[in-house]
Parts: sequence; C-alpha cells; structure tokens
Amino acid sequence: MTISNINTQPPNNSSRLDTTPRPITEIAAGIGLLPEEVEQYGHYKAKISLAALQRLADRPNGKYIDVTAITPTPLGEGKTVTTIGLSMALNHIGVKAACCLRQPSMGPVFGIKGGGAGSGHSQIIPLEEINLHLTGDIHAVGAAHNLLSAAIDNSLLKGTGLNLDPMSITWPRVVDISDRVLRHIVVGLGGPLNGIPRESGFDITVASEIMAILALSSDLHDLRARLDRIVIGNTFDGKPVTAKDLQVAGALAVIMRDAVKPNLMQTIEHTPCFVHAGPFANIAQGNNSIIADRLALKLMDYVVTESGFGADLGMEKFMDIKCRVSGLVPNAVVVVATIRALKMHGGVGRVVAGKALPPELVQENLPALEKGSANLVKQIENARKYGVPVVVAINLFPTDTDREINLLQRIAVEAGAEGAYVSEVWASGGAGGADLAQAVVRAADKSGDFHFLYPLDIPIKEKIETIAREIYGADGVDYLPEANKMIKLYTEMGFDKLPICMAKTHLSLSHDPNLKNAPKGWRLPVRDVRVAAGAGFIYPLCGEMTTMPGLPSKPAYMNMDIDAEGNPVGLF
Repeated sequence: MTISNINTQPPNNSSRLDTTPRPITEIAAGIGLLPEEVEQYGHYKAKISLAALQRLADRPNGKYIDVTAITPTPLGEGKTVTTIGLSMALNHIGVKAACCLRQPSMGPVFGIKGGGAGSGHSQIIPLEEINLHLTGDIHAVGAAHNLLSAAIDNSLLKGTGLNLDPMSITWPRVVDISDRVLRHIVVGLGGPLNGIPRESGFDITVASEIMAILALSSDLHDLRARLDRIVIGNTFDGKPVTAKDLQVAGALAVIMRDAVKPNLMQTIEHTPCFVHAGPFANIAQGNNSIIADRLALKLMDYVVTESGFGADLGMEKFMDIKCRVSGLVPNAVVVVATIRALKMHGGVGRVVAGKALPPELVQENLPALEKGSANLVKQIENARKYGVPVVVAINLFPTDTDREINLLQRIAVEAGAEGAYVSEVWASGGAGGADLAQAVVRAADKSGDFHFLYPLDIPIKEKIETIAREIYGADGVDYLPEANKMIKLYTEMGFDKLPICMAKTHLSLSHDPNLKNAPKGWRLPVRDVRVAAGAGFIYPLCGEMTTMPGLPSKPAYMNMDIDAEGNPVGLF
C-alpha cells in the first residue's frame, strides 16, 4: 500500500451509501426475529423481548470476537470504529455478523470526547439517538440508583432499626452529566425535617453498580436477585447492610424491567448492532450486556463485541468477570493499534484532547514507533495469556507511512499475533476491513485453550497481585491502611471468592497516567477496596480515580442546537 491510496478527505457518505436508516423492523426480520419479539421505539430502534432468547435456546452459538486496544491516548484509537467496521467487513465477505456495543454516556457527549458510536463510514445510525436517550436505559439506571439513595437517607432519618453506621455509607447519588461540583456534597442540611446531615457525592450514572448489574444479568429475575445483594454500608458492628435490608430492591427491579431488554439498531451499511448497558471500563467491567451477546450469538455466525479502553482494563475484565458469569468463551481477540499512539508511547509528542496533534506525531519516526511498540507487545501478551488467538488491527491514518506499517506488522507477528492488518473502515466502510475480517475468520477457526488468569478460591490480595504482575507488569502491590482494613472486612463477610475489577487509569498500564509505554520497576498502590456485591466483584481503587467527570472550558454543548425542522445539529 502506498500513501497515495489512502483517503485523506473526510468520507462523503452520500456518494457511497444510502445513509437513511432502514425501518428497524426490516433489520430485525433480516436476522430472524419475530414481529412479536420486537418492541419499537420510533422507526429506527427497538427493544427485543427476552422471549427471543428462550425461543432460540437450542440453536448453536456463533463465533465470539472481542475487540480491545493498546493503551490509548486521550483521543482514543478508534476501537469502536473498528468494532463496527469489522462487523460490517464480515458481512462484506459473506459472513452473517453483528456487533454488540455499550450505550454511550451523555456526559462525554456534552463534554469534550463526543459520542461513542463510531464515525465516518463506520458508525451506528441514527447517531444522535444512540448518543442521547436511546430507549431510556441510562435514565432507568439513574432513577433506580437514586431511589436506593433516598431509601438510605430515609432509613437514617426514620430509625428503621438497621443499626446503619452513617460513616460507612458508600452509595452516592448519580446523574448522567459531567458536573464536577457534585463530586463532594453534604446532604440533609436545613433542619431535622430534611434528614440527617452527612457527606456524600455524585457519580456519573454509568459508574453506578446498577449499570454493572444490568450488564452482568442473565434475565430480569437474575437482575432482581442481584439488586437484593447490593451493599450500601455497614452496621455499627461491621455487618453489611443491603438493598434487601432496606426493602427497596423490588421497587428497583420495577424501574429496571424494560431496561433489561437489549436494544437493536443498525450500522451505516444496515447491518445489525445490539446496544445494551454501558459500564465504564476504568471503574467497572467496561463491557456491554451478557444478554445482548447471548442473543446475538444465537442469531448470527459472528458476533463482534467491544471491551473498553486497553487490554489491561476492558479485555481483562471481559475474560475474568464477564466470561465467568456468562459461560461464553471468545474465539479470537482483536487488538486495535494506531501508529500515532505508539509513537507517543515511544516518547514523541503530547496528546491533549481537544487540541490538534503535535507535528512530531504525524511525521515518520521509526525509532519512536519501535520503542513505543512495547505497549502493543505487552497487550498482545495479555490477550494470549487467556489462550485465545490475537489479531492486530492497524487503524490507519493518512499520515501513516508504508515503512511504519511494515515495521508494526513485523513487531506484532514477532510478539505472537496471527498478523497485523490495516483497517480503513472509517474511510471505506466494510470494504476497508475485508483483509482484517478474513484474518479474524482464520483466527477464530483455530482451536483455542481458553483459561482464566486466576482461580476464585485464592485470597483477595493474591488475585489483585496476579493482575498487577501478569497484566500490568508491576513488581508488586502496596496497600494503604484503608485497603487492608476493607480486605479483612470483606473476607470476614464472605466476599473473598468474588473476582477482581480493578479501578485505575486507562492512560497507562500502571496507576499513573504519566507512565507511558510498558513501564518497568514500579509497584501498584491500592488505596482502598470496595465491594459491588450485586454485580459480583471486588474493586480495588488504584491511584486517584474520578467517578464524576468535569467539563472543559469549551464544552461540546456550545456547538449544539436544533434546526428549523427540529433536528439536532452540531452533535458530532
């Protein structure tokens, strides 16, 4: 490939595709869903009844592909674009395929990152619907979460006999907007009629444990049982207090009864996409719902799902949490890499969201690329630890040169990947990912030896240290006193057999976003450890984590409005 063959202009969708969405009933019928299983939300999106899963229970599963990435820059490396594009490319080469995505949070949409449903010739349509309210699932999660928050404070005020220690409460409130002033608040001010004063805060809605529960539930009754198990704090004598103790879990399930159904949409090439649940990957498990994957696997030959951020975060949690719960086993992993990000890992340039790339990142620099490729090598190694074939997708940019591409392909193969293939799905849609799709089919046909990174019956600290050493490359783990205290408490409470969901930065293999590439000679600090008993995991907090984003000086909402026909403009 020569640089002259690369499309350097923004794609003109109208010249190549009919970008008008087709009726969602047409998409549903095309993949074998019955009319009574499709619950329409307007013309272009629908919820799918869980009765479809029951009807298709005896049908064999298709092949299961997880898309992950190198450690990204703040701009992201096109993982969602690649996930969507690969599913379109598989259809392009004659394979019946669908993609499964998380629903984007509105916080980043109105902030600086923008939407999370692809772009160019590789996107979900209508973009504004997936990036805004969709079918209301995130709002349902927020309402359920805040009802539990209200029940906690009502119990404190009314003295319901739970012996709840207000200082132990870990359940905040949530809103799906980035609003940094709500991170730390005091509730109950204004006198005894307004409750008992205590410190609290807000998280963004997708950081709620209820979102994690939605993504890990197998059906409405499983979701109901998980809601019962949510731990919101302790009694004065150290016993867990749950949503069941507050007698509120049934009401939470009522709010969530429709949200448990997966959403069906379409790609720009009118192939199917299931969009369901949206837990963050640097806080929670970072993967779409098990229900959506199970349904898609019954309907399609290939299902392409996406794990959030790099292979050290979303993919590790996909393997060790999601696959444990679902019983599903991936047939292949795709690691998305960009040459610009690997040069950054090699010490060239500084990437700042909202600003143009520095010139040194768009100039050929083979030494920086080779040095920074240590990050790719580590992420390939991480995926191979689970016994699954790995394919590298090089998300192509116009400034990438042939020599850089050839070097990256050689490094990927030497690291154990099945190969590294240029992906031009942003510029050319499914046709631009045909070689990648063929490689994924070949990899998925190989017999794998899937296994988890650690067993569940070892102590909490041993599980944490296994992830730190094997996946992050740390020399060891240092625990602050609060972390040691909570590990002891959760072990006594019987939560020590749960898997681990590490909460750390996505911008480094380490806990420190300033440590790029594949750092050596460092130790992982764990400052606190918490339990998400309903979701079913322990989550250690590594370094400083923000569960409520802030807005930039020029937020994206400044560019948004409606046109004369009432259509949104400036959203993307």
